[in-house]
Amino acid sequence: MIRTLSGATFRAAGAAQPIKDVTTRRLHSTYDVAVVGAGIVGLATVRELILRHPSLSFVLLEKEKELAMHQSGHNSGVIHSGIYYTPGSLKARLCVRGATLAYEYCEKKGLPYNKCGKLIVAVEQEEIPRLKALYERGMKNNVRDLGIVDAKGIREREPYCRGIMALDSPYTGIVDWRMVALRYGQDFVEAGGKVITDSEINDISMVKESPAGSTEGMKYPIAVKDKKGNEVRCRYVLTCGGLYSDRLSQISGCSREPRIVPFRGDYLVLKPEKHYLVKGNIYPVPDPRFPFLGVHFTPRMDGSVWLGPNAVLAFKREGYKIYDFNIRDFADALSFRGLQKLVLRNITYGIGEMYRGININAQVKLLQKYIPEISPSDVLRGPAGVRAQALDRDGNLVDDFVFDGGVGDVGSRVLHVRNAPSPAATSSLAIAEMIADEVESRFSL
Repeated sequence: MIRTLSGATFRAAGAAQPIKDVTTRRLHSTYDVAVVGAGIVGLATVRELILRHPSLSFVLLEKEKELAMHQSGHNSGVIHSGIYYTPGSLKARLCVRGATLAYEYCEKKGLPYNKCGKLIVAVEQEEIPRLKALYERGMKNNVRDLGIVDAKGIREREPYCRGIMALDSPYTGIVDWRMVALRYGQDFVEAGGKVITDSEINDISMVKESPAGSTEGMKYPIAVKDKKGNEVRCRYVLTCGGLYSDRLSQISGCSREPRIVPFRGDYLVLKPEKHYLVKGNIYPVPDPRFPFLGVHFTPRMDGSVWLGPNAVLAFKREGYKIYDFNIRDFADALSFRGLQKLVLRNITYGIGEMYRGININAQVKLLQKYIPEISPSDVLRGPAGVRAQALDRDGNLVDDFVFDGGVGDVGSRVLHVRNAPSPAATSSLAIAEMIADEVESRFSL
């Protein structure tokens, strides 16, 4: 059976409540465009498409019973300002524009956010040249209100933080990205779109005859089927599969690469009586030798403070616990030459990340470089997220868009978003514009 969501459902979900009022029925329907995947990228994109093409019919298909359940609902909640990325790169442009659009959207929709700022803190002299280079990069990216502060300036902004110099990014903020994603979904439904949940797609194919009783011939030549045998017909298909984007693309004959490799990030949380130690986001100066940013301090919209995360290989694509395991996901990752090369280049870093994931004291020792007052007794194990990292066969992280279609007749009517530039939540509305442009360039909507 297929579960469809009503507008009332989204209003409840947008208020951070469980999705309710779900109607269940057998569905054999036709649409102009079917979008697979209701994470924040899929939701932002289908919203953008229906606003551009209100006369067309759209359906959004999601394998979970609720929307935005994975990366969109398991992230740090930061609105990034665009400091880190190569000047002129797509990542930089999308992040800077995406942050502006995100703040404007939250204002328009009445969604709560907090522009609490961020410090990127140098604690060693050797980090200062990298910090200054980061400042130049941020200025070239037109990051708003970016500045450099000394040790006194650090203490004025974060009284318990210690450092010798820092980048000050007051435009960085925090938001509940799942709430934002669900609001995108509400916009889509209110514009006339249909959402179908509990529908895990396992086949996308051309059909040879029109549906029984149809008088429209072969106007809808694509059949999208789920594991329960339900089917919708459409003219075009767009997939935004996140952690499963590579496997979805293989359905229509695409290459297995770039491959999605899941990395889990485990957070610690500050005990409530220690929340006063952190006011805004506190980040380390990134080390270019390593692929991830390192541990940081992140206040949350609910008043909690997250510390971390580490970055370790997840043994399951949607495995949020240390012992979550899926044999196919595990074998798929370990057998991939790209991951093998990445691991060999970062073996010492990877071992350190695994050790700190197990040993809280080791994780706290890193955090004490920035806030010395924190002790192991001040923290608890917290939530985790899983990042869908696209890797090529040489072990390089794929940062840019990767679009794919497939082979044969179906390939001309299917577009797979195999990778979207991070930070995808911050950039979601800007990413949606680019994906919609790509859809319009490929399909005769």
